[in-house]
Amino acid sequence: MSALTVRQKLDETVAAVRARVAARPTVGVVLGSGLGGFGDSLECLVKLPYAELPHLPASRVPGHSGNLCFGQVRGVPVVCMQGRVHFYEGHPIESVVHGVRTMARLGVDRVLLTNAAGGLEPSWTAGDLMVVTDHLNLMGTSPLIGPNDDALGARFPDMTEAYDATLRERLHAVGEAAGIALRSGVYAALTGPCYETPAEVRMMRGLGAQAVGMSTVPEVIALRHMGVKVAALSCITNLAAGISKQALSHTEVEVVAQARREALIQLITGWIDASVKLPGGTGGGRS
Repeated sequence: MSALTVRQKLDETVAAVRARVAARPTVGVVLGSGLGGFGDSLECLVKLPYAELPHLPASRVPGHSGNLCFGQVRGVPVVCMQGRVHFYEGHPIESVVHGVRTMARLGVDRVLLTNAAGGLEPSWTAGDLMVVTDHLNLMGTSPLIGPNDDALGARFPDMTEAYDATLRERLHAVGEAAGIALRSGVYAALTGPCYETPAEVRMMRGLGAQAVGMSTVPEVIALRHMGVKVAALSCITNLAAGISKQALSHTEVEVVAQARREALIQLITGWIDASVKLPGGTGGGRS
């Protein structure tokens, strides 16, 4: 029996979701390390563990619960990935992006991705929040490698504006109104799972990056391939090697992310409300 194609796997995942959830989400959110609390704040919450859905691998990383959460934010139907899987866990890159591709197939047309990241700017501090303006894919792979399914997207998608300018502006507007300071910068993605060396940090700073992490970029590429608009928000949980004066640990990442929980929930909630009011937004999904 031949292996299933990407589209066939997506169809099976979507069918399994729709058999259990009546909601039709229009906005998606991906919640990174230690940032899953937003998923629990949804109104009319329905949780589907990844393990109960075909082709959605469960994360084995602390701080990633592994649930697809459906609910509402101020009347807007939303789906959240409460945790993600990572390339460094040994999953094929196709599996790493299966969750966000499922969101797109469910009808989502804009997604906010969040992540915990290391800061590359010496003047920044743990707990800073950064709106991603662009990225450097230093992972050595792409979810688009292999045969292209034209029904999902073009063979050579344009990435000039991987992170939608208007959606980024909405993040800044929400932050300003709420008194939450937001930085802006370029996110560099490496495979991990080891943290970067001081030499690698110097290299990335020289290339123009302000933050570094081990996720997000493959998901952004997959979403843009499928025509979904994207914004991304990094929680700077530590300063990177050679800048930080202490050894790096995942525990520190989770602690700092949890400390910014309320600010992140406020930002994400406001962003969802603001994004559906944009021209071409999905405000018709309100109830």
